[in-house]
Amino acid sequence: MPGRCRALTGCLPYRPRGGSGTPVRLSTQEYVMSQSPAHSALSSLSAHSVPTNGPLAAPPGARHRMAAVPGGGRIHLVEQGTGPLVLLVHGFPEGWYSWRHQLPALAAAGYRAVAVDVRGYGRSSKPGAVADYRMLAHVADNAGVVHALGERTATVVGHDWGATIAAHSALLRPDVFTAAALLGVPYTPREGTPPTEVFGALGGAEEFYVGYFQRPGRAEAEIEADVRGWLAGFYASLSADTMAGPETDPGPERGSASGPGSRHRPGAARNGGGGPYFVPEGGRMADRFVVGTLPGWLSESELDAIAGEFERTGLTGALNRYRNVDRDWADLAAWDGAPLRVPSLFVGGELDASAAWLAPAIEAFPRTVPDLRGSHLLPGCGHWVQQERPEEVNRLLVGWLANL
Repeated sequence: MPGRCRALTGCLPYRPRGGSGTPVRLSTQEYVMSQSPAHSALSSLSAHSVPTNGPLAAPPGARHRMAAVPGGGRIHLVEQGTGPLVLLVHGFPEGWYSWRHQLPALAAAGYRAVAVDVRGYGRSSKPGAVADYRMLAHVADNAGVVHALGERTATVVGHDWGATIAAHSALLRPDVFTAAALLGVPYTPREGTPPTEVFGALGGAEEFYVGYFQRPGRAEAEIEADVRGWLAGFYASLSADTMAGPETDPGPERGSASGPGSRHRPGAARNGGGGPYFVPEGGRMADRFVVGTLPGWLSESELDAIAGEFERTGLTGALNRYRNVDRDWADLAAWDGAPLRVPSLFVGGELDASAAWLAPAIEAFPRTVPDLRGSHLLPGCGHWVQQERPEEVNRLLVGWLANL
């Protein structure tokens, strides 16, 4: 119907032409702009039944809610505090709980902190089609959440895939997302080569993990056979206090972290080789995970609760984000090379392989993120930045927010 966008079902949505009823494909830009509050007036919030105790219960003073978003979906969120809205967007394989240390800190600093379960995760909607997890859908979800909360603007903060979603939310909808903080993964503008071609050139005879995730069902079969064990290994392998030592470090020829293995604490990794990011032919990603230990930021009971959520939901929705990288590349052609112009912050871990793989993106910040207000690589920190170093991240976020 006029003024409303139907759900994405493998192509950009359509709108009627001049009241004639003839469908016309929306351009990428028209679709993104159609997700403005004026087109999302039916979005609303409702109470939601969630655990009242255990790790996934809301922190003291916070509450679980559900937001209706354009296309008929619902996004689960945890909200704490009052003041300017700060939207927190998690990465893979996490959920709202990865922001448990930031919610109370931001609330205490005078902000309305809202951590979402990204579509495909937790209690949020899980559409069936792979294309329903394209970047445009995530941007529309974020804009829909802002409107459902009764706000018109927000600062968006993301980690891992959430950082990329946050950056594109501010790139495509700077009228809604007026500032962006990126944790772990720096902003990289769209470039001329489809991502899967780039990933396919990595690793030689082995397969880069993003490529390994592309075929539906393959990664699910590995992970869902032992969700708790897989998550434990993945979290430990990317955490500074448990990641493998030099003998299993992929080394600079893999682009792992410019060879920082001598700074790693030793871990017990299976089969050595190219580290957790590369899969040998006929092997599994988990074959090179650190085993038998948990990082200091994660307790056994927390792991039980997080794994229980993924046991309930499966991993397909989470993995479908990876399966849209080429679709995103096509959708975002109009933004090729576009800088991220909103006030921004970057915080990464010195020992996170992403900081080395994407070192050229960090070096390009003066051109690609012209209003960058701070860029920080935390010494001795791995991938899970806001969980490994919550106090430092909270200090950096609050200081940056106060000066916007």
